[in-house]
Amino acid sequence: MTQGKNVRTRRRTLIQHWQAVVRKIIWRSDISPSAWIAETALIDRTWPKGIHIGAGAVIGEEAVVLSHDLTRGLYLDTRIGERTIIGPRAMILPGISVGADCIVAAGALVNRDMPDGSKAIGNPATITAGADSSEQSRHDGA
Repeated sequence: MTQGKNVRTRRRTLIQHWQAVVRKIIWRSDISPSAWIAETALIDRTWPKGIHIGAGAVIGEEAVVLSHDLTRGLYLDTRIGERTIIGPRAMILPGISVGADCIVAAGALVNRDMPDGSKAIGNPATITAGADSSEQSRHDGA
């Protein structure tokens, strides 16, 4: 084992490999090859060109990522940043941008854009600043 590496690798099942091929080639979604998407995650199929998922992103079991809203006739780009973790049964609404290194808690409903390094908890999600901004404010205020 290599020392100094704190990288956790996730193995993909055959179904996940097949889903990745379908999403990339047939649906034309913009999904990084290093993103890990659970087999049961629901990635929008009505307008898949609007899905953009960054490198190293993890999307949990039964999570939903939407890029359309048929009731309002919206077709918007939904972006998930690099190294972002979307928890199980979380939902990302159409047109939302989730920054890099974000964490979306299990069951959260994200209805606003999230800056880099932030966390979303609850339904609807309460978005809190990440460790970088809180450390900065502690240094500025102290």
